[in-house]
Amino acid sequence: MKALYSYMEKQADLIRSQDLIKNELFTKYNVKRGLRDVNGDGVLAGLTHISCIKSKEIIDGKAVPCRGKLTYRGYDIHDLVRGIIADERPGFEETAYLLLFGELPDKIQLKEFSEMLSTMRCLPTNFVRDVVMKAPSRDIMNSMTKSVLTLASYDPHVSDLSMENVLRQCMMLISVFPMLAVYGYHAYNHYEQNESMYIHHPDPQLSTAENLLRLLRPDMKYTKLEAKVLDIALMLHMEHGGGNNSTFTTRVVTSSGSDTYAVMAAALSSLKGPKHGGANIKVVEMMSNLKQSVSDYSDEDQITDYLQRVLKGQAFDGRGLIYGMGHAVYSISDPRAEVFKSFVEKLAKAKGRMDEFELYSNVEKLAPQVIGKNRKMYKGVSANVDFYSGFVYSMLEIPLELYTPIFAIARIVGWSAHRIEELVNADKIIRPAYKSLSEDRTYISLENRDGDHQIQGQDYKDFKLEEKKNM
Repeated sequence: MKALYSYMEKQADLIRSQDLIKNELFTKYNVKRGLRDVNGDGVLAGLTHISCIKSKEIIDGKAVPCRGKLTYRGYDIHDLVRGIIADERPGFEETAYLLLFGELPDKIQLKEFSEMLSTMRCLPTNFVRDVVMKAPSRDIMNSMTKSVLTLASYDPHVSDLSMENVLRQCMMLISVFPMLAVYGYHAYNHYEQNESMYIHHPDPQLSTAENLLRLLRPDMKYTKLEAKVLDIALMLHMEHGGGNNSTFTTRVVTSSGSDTYAVMAAALSSLKGPKHGGANIKVVEMMSNLKQSVSDYSDEDQITDYLQRVLKGQAFDGRGLIYGMGHAVYSISDPRAEVFKSFVEKLAKAKGRMDEFELYSNVEKLAPQVIGKNRKMYKGVSANVDFYSGFVYSMLEIPLELYTPIFAIARIVGWSAHRIEELVNADKIIRPAYKSLSEDRTYISLENRDGDHQIQGQDYKDFKLEEKKNM
């Protein structure tokens, strides 16, 4: 085993020396790393009806940063949330209908759609026992990916790309994602943590958010406020344009003609990364570290000092990042964070955790100032939705292992909408270009690789195999 590790260390050093690309080369060849320029503007790679992200407005012919705006099918996310709050009803199902079908449902359409989702909220016989509980993993995203790919084995029409079939597959996966996530967690908690295991059945009369809490909690109980805040969290995470990593993955894999299960497994694999869906976990870990370093949550000087040390790599994980701050697109504000904050405060009051809410609010205020003084900035910095979501999930007593899966439970609606839109407009496989930096080299025979002997190039037509004669 020691020899194995030693070999891997040696070869890893070789890989780093061979594969490193100098930063200045990206500028030289006008390559936009991450498909975005220094101002945060993305490379235009597609067109979509599904959502719109606005972070700039044109004033006197110039693009000027503005308050962030997010619309689903043309409807402002603020208005969608206000609508469901005013009517005192869940919003997940209505928003899912809007994203999938392009228009807001009336009462009959919403009832029919919700009933369809409830009907599909079931797994094949013995699936939980044979798939979910086998080889449980602390990484619930991996567990969900395994389950999604296995579900393909139960679908006799797995590769049928007709719109009717793809819609059925997408709606089924939207329905069962909460079950795959929660059951996967319970299996891990039981077999790996030696805790009791609870496998509750969903209630067809309840919303997605209510069922999620029902499935998770041993007593299946939750408050109206808890369900409302979780429902809003799901709405806010449901969709965010075609350019985010997991949605772009969805479009790329869909463009190849692959099936729905493979597409969603790829999207899950993309989302699980700490730079994407796992970002809120880093926020929670950073804030936990901050609590240990600050004696007074209202002392702005203490908080500022900590944030400065984080930026210098002297606190928390040493990476020099204040997690939950900044976004690839938004500069002045993230509209999802704006919507979320008021509900976070209400939940914090109900849970008796206003001191923590004050700490989060102070970090939200002070972090942009600290970053502005210590870093070269190409655009503004503000709190993103990940900044508060982890705090919300902790107040909802949701285990850390489920933070990213909850993101997936919401975002699969957006993935489904983008998959369907890509299929409707199916034309070309998505295939961007890469510039090669490699230079031609002359082949050296194996026995001469420790010297300088080289084999001269020859025409392909001269190639021939010669049989050795038996002596």
